[in-house]
Amino acid sequence: MYSAIILAGGVGARMHQAMPKQFLSLAGKPLIMHTLERLEQVDRVGEIVVVCHPGYRELLQRNIDAYLLKKKYVLTDGGSSRQESTYLGLLAASYDKVMIHEAARPFVTKEEFEALADEPCDSAIYGIPIPFTVSKQEGGYLSGLLERRELINVQLPQKFPREAILEAHRRAREEGKAFTEDASILYHYTGCRVKVLEGTPFNLKITEPIDLISGENIYQEYIIGRN
Repeated sequence: MYSAIILAGGVGARMHQAMPKQFLSLAGKPLIMHTLERLEQVDRVGEIVVVCHPGYRELLQRNIDAYLLKKKYVLTDGGSSRQESTYLGLLAASYDKVMIHEAARPFVTKEEFEALADEPCDSAIYGIPIPFTVSKQEGGYLSGLLERRELINVQLPQKFPREAILEAHRRAREEGKAFTEDASILYHYTGCRVKVLEGTPFNLKITEPIDLISGENIYQEYIIGRN
């Protein structure tokens, strides 16, 4: 069984809204509820740990109650960064295996969670090829090209043994190192093999106002259209 850790502690400053983006409406329901409703259908998830801004914990609980969600929910305060919020979520998790996902990625499917759980490798992530050229620059001048075939756009959800990823986070905290996602922390400190599963371009992160507009179209075509 897994603890699913949902990162919902940000305030969504780039959305220019009074409400954090995870509570903004997408297809008639709060963004975060799309993910929570999918996780409700995943048998191998035993609990859902939601890392939430303390000022919105009551609102989150009201939404959980209003949507009649049945799994065990653990609500814990977020930190000052994504990395710290993940660490706090790991501390609150009960199971030996964890999945980590972001509330701002509402188009994840039940099947993607299940495929991640079924993957034999202990640590696994989703990723898609980068469809554009990536260059290096130094001092404002082009200094080289990266090999596109070697690069991926890392997505969530991701899964890890809880103790392994927690220890990697502890070491990062001790050294004051910052990472943008968790597979990088695990690989940096342990060299552990991390399986890359094929992701989908639809699993985008809602970050800017235009993403909500795109999200409405994706929901109609991808979520409703595939049912």
